[in-house]
Amino acid sequence: VAITTRLLVSHLSGIRHYEKDVTKVKEEKEKANRAIKPCQNKEQKEKEGKEIEKTDSVKLRKEHEGEVKNRNSKPGRRDKEFEQEEYYLKEKFESVIESLKIFKNDPLFFKPGDQFLYSTYGFTLLSAVVERVSGQKFTDYMLKMFHDLDMLSTVLDDNEAMIYNRARCYVYNKKGRLVNAPYVDNSYKWAGGGFLSSVGDLLKFGNALLYSYQVGQFKNTNSKLLPGYLKPDTVAMMWTPVPKTEVSWDRDGKYAMAWAVVEKKQQCGCCRQQRHYASHTGGAVGASSVLLILPEELDSEAVGTGLVAPPRGVIVSIICNMQSVSLNSTALKIAREFDKEKWAQ
Repeated sequence: VAITTRLLVSHLSGIRHYEKDVTKVKEEKEKANRAIKPCQNKEQKEKEGKEIEKTDSVKLRKEHEGEVKNRNSKPGRRDKEFEQEEYYLKEKFESVIESLKIFKNDPLFFKPGDQFLYSTYGFTLLSAVVERVSGQKFTDYMLKMFHDLDMLSTVLDDNEAMIYNRARCYVYNKKGRLVNAPYVDNSYKWAGGGFLSSVGDLLKFGNALLYSYQVGQFKNTNSKLLPGYLKPDTVAMMWTPVPKTEVSWDRDGKYAMAWAVVEKKQQCGCCRQQRHYASHTGGAVGASSVLLILPEELDSEAVGTGLVAPPRGVIVSIICNMQSVSLNSTALKIAREFDKEKWAQ
């Protein structure tokens, strides 16, 4: 088989995530599919039993709201993913190519391009491609990029380094008590969860992407606008949903290229509207985050007359030093409130 960088960045490569057992992965996907599909007929309902029907109903409601939590549980106690041993690796890897040894001999879970499976290790392989092509360490390459974007507070999550204002992270233990998060070494997955940042830096990152996305629409400004960090077509491609993908934190969305995307949609007048936005959540041992970008629907007349300039829209960044906190729906509500307030003025 052939695995392309596009497959990697859209999680269609077939490379495993933290779970090594393909049977368990398939079972979890089947449970998730049942949770979002109504029962097909009466016989199926009777077969599954009242308790399963009730459980699926609860899952459907909670997943639609984007707040998938175990009943009567506290934040940070619901995510079975954090039971995987590889989340807590303490081995230090000198390069991302070296860290490929963790999974390079494992079988693919499916033929590349056939199915969606979120995979942190897919991004580890992607970072190895960057390291080989650029001719420099992936971490050096990324830190240079962050510097260009003025993200001076974004650094490697290196346990040994003295990092100013580094927050302490927390988890709930089995007794439901708040404790310090365990020590881990993230050098095996820099690209998939190995950087520390701040809300301010993530807003700069979001603004840079939104500017790049919109600057091509401002054509009558007599070249007064600087180019974006990326080409408009590149960001548009990154924010274009990819077939066969899915998004766990928003059922209206699809996965694109390293971003989850919800497209603008309204089927009937005076009915529910979907606004176009891009987002991504983050989960690590003891921490949760989200970055959401809600582009403004630009008025062609204002754009043509030069009355407005990019970036235009709402960007929401939330970082929480608590494990397994669902943040996307909160970020979307905040973005919509600010968007609503803007149009009311």
